[in-house]
Amino acid sequence: MSVPDLELNNGVTIPAVGFGVFQTPPDQTRQAVREALGAGYRHIDTAAAYGNEREVGQAIADSGVPRDEIFIETKVWINDFGYDATIHAFEKSAAKLGVEQIDLLILHQALPSEFNLTVASYEALQVLLGKGKVRAIGVSNFMPLHLDRLTSATQVAPAVNQIEVHPYFQQPQAQAANFRNSVLTQAWSPIGGITFYRDSGHRSTLADPTIAQIAQEHGKSPAQVMLRWHVQEGRQVIPKSTNPQRMAENIDIFDFELTAAQLAQIDALDTDQRGGPEPEEITVESFGREIPEA
Repeated sequence: MSVPDLELNNGVTIPAVGFGVFQTPPDQTRQAVREALGAGYRHIDTAAAYGNEREVGQAIADSGVPRDEIFIETKVWINDFGYDATIHAFEKSAAKLGVEQIDLLILHQALPSEFNLTVASYEALQVLLGKGKVRAIGVSNFMPLHLDRLTSATQVAPAVNQIEVHPYFQQPQAQAANFRNSVLTQAWSPIGGITFYRDSGHRSTLADPTIAQIAQEHGKSPAQVMLRWHVQEGRQVIPKSTNPQRMAENIDIFDFELTAAQLAQIDALDTDQRGGPEPEEITVESFGREIPEA
């Protein structure tokens, strides 16, 4: 399966569809990543806070796929914010992943109440980029104000901002801020895998009648329709699954095209209801966790 690349603002390319391992237990991660690489994925998204970087690295080493064909992305957790701590966070992640260079290293959250630490961490990412330790740097869960504050205080614009985006929560203002700053929007939970509420009832995007109708018209699954929607609107996506059949399905989205009317139908599903944590409320006291050395 051949996946097209997207060009980041520093000229580095990233596959349009990657593979995520959020909430994948370590004992399942190695096999899941091996299956994903076998299915054609060439971008693996992990994080220090996921606790499965080592297994991602083992899967990559086992795969037989050349290292330079795999795009590895990981994230610095808020407990490791601050200049020196972030330099060490890179060292911890690189050691667990078994690599000398990380393709994309991003800050996992902003720390709004201690934004000076956020800036110091990003300054460390800039140094790592300058030394060639990473090929691109970025952020995650940054709202427009966070992005504005960061870019006004630092020299290198983030290559990506990984935020929650799916048909029921589209964050148009955050996407617009990313676009203004030439930052690629990277969608986590791109098919609404996190639990959401709609019309006061428990409902999944996978069961949405509008998406189901569009899927039927194309002979595709609802998940494929949602991923195609992202890609056509210029977002990079990182779906996750431990099911080999769904892995193969999620990457098989380049043989059909949604019409402008169908894109608009999906755009109209936005409920403005966030499923993940509120970015402005992230603190070390509430969300902190120590990232082990090994």
